[in-house]
Amino acid sequence: MIIAAVISLILGIACGQFLFSPKLVEFFAMLADYALILLMFSVGISVGENKLMFRKMREYNIRVMVIPAGIVVGSLLGGIVGSVVLRMPLRESLCIAAGMGWYSLSGVLLTDLISAEIGTIAFLCNIFREILTFLLIPILAKCLNGYTAIAPAGATSSDTSLSILIKYTDEEVAMMAVINGVICTALIPILINFLYTLFS
Repeated sequence: MIIAAVISLILGIACGQFLFSPKLVEFFAMLADYALILLMFSVGISVGENKLMFRKMREYNIRVMVIPAGIVVGSLLGGIVGSVVLRMPLRESLCIAAGMGWYSLSGVLLTDLISAEIGTIAFLCNIFREILTFLLIPILAKCLNGYTAIAPAGATSSDTSLSILIKYTDEEVAMMAVINGVICTALIPILINFLYTLFS
């Protein structure tokens, strides 16, 4: 999936640069908005059909928010550090960090809100986060504990990173990973829009 996403990005850049007219580029930008709405709808369907997850959320109560809250704070702190180190505007850096691994959404959303350049950076940053997640999960699960292995995954802990979390942790951690992924996924568009508005 990651390879397909990167190849699609490279092909899109080449088409935008050399092949497509401005009108066609505008059409694809509009199409991206509809694709984003469809993506959010499909995520909603997959969340709604997971009855076990809702039962576990009731069982864990408010404790279910501890890991997602830590991931949000950690991601945004990373955005602040990135802003200082790269001398990047704080708003852009925080919005990119708020993607929490969901490269398809953060890329499109930030292209619409800020620019194609920031959208591309968000896309690549969150792809790199996902690649790094695959490398870190076994190390964190072994050296610390299963719950800490959820942190680098962010929003992807309920989908692309879930199989590796299941492999290196246990069922209880895997269920918490699904819940965390759903909460982070729901928070991302709200958080990005909030940060964009706050620092505008």
